[in-house]
Order: sequence, then structure tokens, then C-alpha cells
Amino acid sequence: MDRIIAAQVYIAICEYGSLSAASRGLQMSRPMVSRYLEAMEQWAGTRLIHRTTRHLTLTPAGESILQKTRQLSRLSDDIGELSRRAIPSGILRVACAHYTAADIISPMLPRFLLRYPELRIELDINNRRVSMVGERIDVAIRITDNPEPGAIARRIGECASVLCASPEYLAIHGRPADLAGLAEHNCLCYSNFADQRWSFTTAEGETLSQAVNGNLSAGISSVLLDAALAGCGITLIPLTEASNWLENGRLERVLPQLTPASMGIYGMYLSRKLLPAALHLFLDEVQQSLQMSARTSGGQ
Repeated sequence: MDRIIAAQVYIAICEYGSLSAASRGLQMSRPMVSRYLEAMEQWAGTRLIHRTTRHLTLTPAGESILQKTRQLSRLSDDIGELSRRAIPSGILRVACAHYTAADIISPMLPRFLLRYPELRIELDINNRRVSMVGERIDVAIRITDNPEPGAIARRIGECASVLCASPEYLAIHGRPADLAGLAEHNCLCYSNFADQRWSFTTAEGETLSQAVNGNLSAGISSVLLDAALAGCGITLIPLTEASNWLENGRLERVLPQLTPASMGIYGMYLSRKLLPAALHLFLDEVQQSLQMSARTSGGQ
């Protein structure tokens, strides 16, 4: 049994005055409290508590052990606090796509590195799904509607999208009047969607989807953006990537009465054990950066 926990249970028994009260206070079963007490007595090599149906009294050895277990518990807490405050160092290997690197990680990275100068970040920027084991990746930042099984996926943000096309494309091919009208248009698709269906929410909160097809799919949203700017078709891309072009009129919203379904932004890693100290700090920083960006843009 874990001796630190056994010591903490022993302290609780002494402070609550009974095994039953300690069980309730610790939210631990009564038999488990008894087993931890037995473990403490085996560790000490002597009886620590005289137990009767009504009273609990400490033996002389029990009094001495109580003081030592309190010191042990404080030491354990101090070590845990030092670990939480420790300056992370070493290497953190992060995998991400080009858009994620440029628009999500790059804005927060200088601040993070200045805060933790002993840490080295290695970015593996690639639009294919890397082997986290084979390529020694600590964490992958992914935008997806379908997190892969077998990994721990921590949702750290949302990626809002916009349906858009160039004025030139719309002048030649017209605007779809409704969602079904997308089937008549050349749709430029992100190849990492679970399937080639685009989903939207109406003003009334109803979820709608439409199968789409076109002559271009790509795993890099910037390729879809360039093709849309060139008048090749209608695309669904991250709002942050399209915002400047929407503002200067090079792109126009299509079906603006519908809100494209957002995709989740995930930090993905393989195990909860033996994690690099910097991993959760890095994900916390990315999450805070995304939240700040969302507030700045009005939640869009």
C-alpha cells in the first residue's frame, strides 16, 4: 500500500476520533480505512491505537508515530508543491499542421518561451497525421471533428469556420439560394474532414448538413484559400484565415444566414503517466491564447 496515503489516513483517524468518522471525512470505505491502519501498524512494527466499540485511544508509540506522520504529510505536500512550481526544462516535441502553427501556436510561443527559458520546443509542422510513438511526439495540436481513438484528447478550443467565395466566382456561377444549392457548385474541400459533408446551424438552432463535391481537396487550408481567391469555387475555411480577405472584399460570405459548425481544437497525447512537465503548461497557454483571441474577435 502507498505509505504516504496510509500516513494521511492514520492522521485522519486520530483527528476524527474514530475509523467510521475518518471513513466519512475521507469519503473512503470503512474496510479500506482499516486496511490502511493495519498497514501503518505493520510499518511501525507495533500497535498504534487501542480500539473498543466506543473509544479510540493512542498507544505511546501511536502518539510518537502521529507526530512523525504529520511531518511526513507536510513533507509530501511540500514536494508536490515544488514539483508544481518547478521550472520546466528539456524538450517538448509538438506536432501540428501549417495553419495551426501559423495562427494558433506562433502567437503564443514567444511569450511561453520567455516564461520558461530552460525549455526547448521542437515543432513538427506537417499536414499528415504523424506517428506519435514512432516520431517521439509528446503532444499533437489538431483541428478535427473526429479525434482519433487510442489517444487522450483534451479539447482546448474551437475553430470557427466561414463559407465563402470570391465575387468573381459568384458573379459567374451565382449564389446558392439554400443549403441544397451547394450541390450545384464547385466546393473546395478540406481533405481531413471525417466525410465531405458540411454542417451548419440555423438561427433557430437546427443543425443541417449537405454533401458537397468539387475538383479540389487539400489538407492545407491556405491552398483552399488561394483557390477561392482565384475564383475556383466555394470553400469552408477557418474564419481567422479568411477575415482579412472578407474585410477587403476579396471574399464574400455565402449563405450568411447559416453558421458553419465549428471544429474542436485538441491537444492529443498518448498517456497520462510520465508526461513531460511542460505538456500541460503548454496546453494551458494555447487554451488561454485561444480564449483571448475569441474575446478580442467578439467570440467569432
